[in-house]
Amino acid sequence: MESESSDTSDKIAGPESLYHRIINIPENIVPALHHECCIYKVPVNLRQVKEKAYTPTLISIGPLHHGKEEFARMEKQKQRYFSFFWERLSNKQALLKYEGYLRQNEHKVRSCYSEKYDDNKKTGFLDMILLDAVFIMELFLRKSDKSEQVNDYIFTQPRIRKIIQRDLLLLENQLPIFVLQELYETVVPQEKKRHDKFHHLAHKYFESFDPLKSPNESAPTSGDTKQKGTGSFCELLTKYNDPQKNNENWKNWEGSIHFTDLIRNLHLPKKPGDLGPSPSVLRNAVKLNEAGISFEKLTDRRLLDINLQKKRPFSYFLRLSCLPYFNCFKARLQIPLLKVNHTTECVLRNLIAFEQCHYPDSPYICNYVSLIDSLIHTTDDVELLVETQVIVHELGSHKELATLVNGLCKHVVTDSTCYSQIIVDLNQHYQNLWNRTMAALRLVYFRDP
Repeated sequence: MESESSDTSDKIAGPESLYHRIINIPENIVPALHHECCIYKVPVNLRQVKEKAYTPTLISIGPLHHGKEEFARMEKQKQRYFSFFWERLSNKQALLKYEGYLRQNEHKVRSCYSEKYDDNKKTGFLDMILLDAVFIMELFLRKSDKSEQVNDYIFTQPRIRKIIQRDLLLLENQLPIFVLQELYETVVPQEKKRHDKFHHLAHKYFESFDPLKSPNESAPTSGDTKQKGTGSFCELLTKYNDPQKNNENWKNWEGSIHFTDLIRNLHLPKKPGDLGPSPSVLRNAVKLNEAGISFEKLTDRRLLDINLQKKRPFSYFLRLSCLPYFNCFKARLQIPLLKVNHTTECVLRNLIAFEQCHYPDSPYICNYVSLIDSLIHTTDDVELLVETQVIVHELGSHKELATLVNGLCKHVVTDSTCYSQIIVDLNQHYQNLWNRTMAALRLVYFRDP
């Protein structure tokens, strides 16, 4: 009787016992990612291609790189900035209330990160978040007031200033932006604020990445009132600080969840194209040009706002495009100016990594990079795009640019593109024998008027 009962119990408990014995995990295992997660470790396959592009150089923000020896010097600078920020506060109690806000929202802040912070480290999680948030706030406030940059370690050294700006846009080096918003709205004294919202202050810091922002344009500061007349200052103030007047420039990035997301939103057009299946491979720039496609630089457009312009009502006259004075009837691929410098690869790689982790169903940056990659196969393609001023670069050679672009899409996975219709139209244009014949006629016989 005892053997029969034991056999029965083994049959009942067997499956569960087998599962826990083989898997060896606790029953209350925590899901890998929280639904609020937005700050990720870069996937290994992307990191292996270009480790340096995702790793901070001077400063660590948030838990993912915290405590590393190479950032010890900037930890001292964070403490100096905390002291400066403390001095600018008229109500010190506000910062204590902000610390309470962080404690109340600790779970929410932790949930934003894909990796769990080791609470056994010397610095507690909330103290780390508080110090990093105050550092960023003090940095941004000083950026908007040149009088506070005198004798500042960061602002008096252009190399340091640029490296820190680069570090602050890395995907693994982020704070949730709601943490910074709360600090700005509840702690920063009203008389110290130059912008209504923290997003506007952040945009001021990262304005060099905004394609709609001219390098010669900047928002007015308090010093401008002394140098310019009241009318001029009011005009500038209206232009930069009134969301109703400047709505198109601001609406894209006011909902950003951190700085990497803000940079991404600065490049998105107002209405990205509908996502469609990725068509067949696109011909490179030289081949398209030989088929009668011209490349046209666009200004005052978001980086991803690419358009194929074909004057369909005059399609009969497209054959006249072989003549020098009938270029207006050619098919034109209109591309916003792409400025490539030594930071561009880092920016694009982090935006791509962010989309791969957070926006797999809206891979607009990945689509853009893939399109540019398709256009550039050789240095001849680069030379054509440089001649048409679609691309301006500060690299050593056209070959270096081609290598950079061709390496960006390695291990990037997308199954849709917002340029699906443009690619289809370009391929159809190329496959049309008449278009290639007319283009050859123009290149051979009508190159020089």
